[in-house]
Amino acid sequence: MNSIDVIKNIYKPYRLTKKGKTTIIHSTTGDYVIKEKGKDMKKLYDYLKSRHIDTFPELIDDTRSDINLFTYVEEASMPKEEKLYDMAKVVGNLHSKTYYYKEVSEDTYKSIYDNIKNNIIYLDDSYEAYYNKFLGEVYPSPAHYLFLRHFNTLKSTLNKIREDLDNYYDLVKTKKEQRVSLIHNNLSLEHYLKGDKDYLISWDKSCFDTPVLDLYNLYKKEFMTHNFTAFFKKYYEVFPLNEEEEKLLYILISIPPELKFNSSAYLETEEVRGALDYVYKTKEMINELTKKS
Repeated sequence: MNSIDVIKNIYKPYRLTKKGKTTIIHSTTGDYVIKEKGKDMKKLYDYLKSRHIDTFPELIDDTRSDINLFTYVEEASMPKEEKLYDMAKVVGNLHSKTYYYKEVSEDTYKSIYDNIKNNIIYLDDSYEAYYNKFLGEVYPSPAHYLFLRHFNTLKSTLNKIREDLDNYYDLVKTKKEQRVSLIHNNLSLEHYLKGDKDYLISWDKSCFDTPVLDLYNLYKKEFMTHNFTAFFKKYYEVFPLNEEEEKLLYILISIPPELKFNSSAYLETEEVRGALDYVYKTKEMINELTKKS
């Protein structure tokens, strides 16, 4: 008998619901979530409790070798923009209560600089190759025409990122420490639940690293359908980024998406339009956040 069958026998469910890698048990004693075991969740939860953080579902049973059993959180209905705004305080609180300064070598910041610079060079070369290819077309497709029209915008965006990256590296290249915190490392609106209190779920990828990564990954996942200006303003109230963290965040989120012209004309046009929307929307948001009052 496997672990899930054992849990079923104990809790006598009247209904099971599968959601990705998790199983939700609906029983007469309550609702529970079965999830494959990865990280030592008890150790993580004990640490969070020691930092006065309780934004996680209760761990009911971690005695099985392959699964954990959690309480199921019934989420309240609310507008997504309001949910994102509330999430900012929870994420800021996580970073604020777990940060410390970690000693690092010069290679740490040099590696960050080189990785971003190589990404910029790759995108620049890719855009340039597409531009030269499409420029020779007598009748460019709508996607190719849209790309040609906005090529200079993409180029100028990359040039601005290069400049900002050099300024960032000048700021950090002699530093011997880096601020790190416990980051969730898998943030999305789906992983933030508003029930009887605030909850973050799916902590399996959590680790100690720069808080910038949580903000960057969340933005990349959710930017198209949400206004992040209010999110970042609220987050900064709880946990202000220092100068180098803020510069790094804005550099990372400013990098345009890679374009691949290998699908239908309609999908290619949607892809180019989405990339341009990303560039314009992100630039507008950063201008708002850095505007002097």
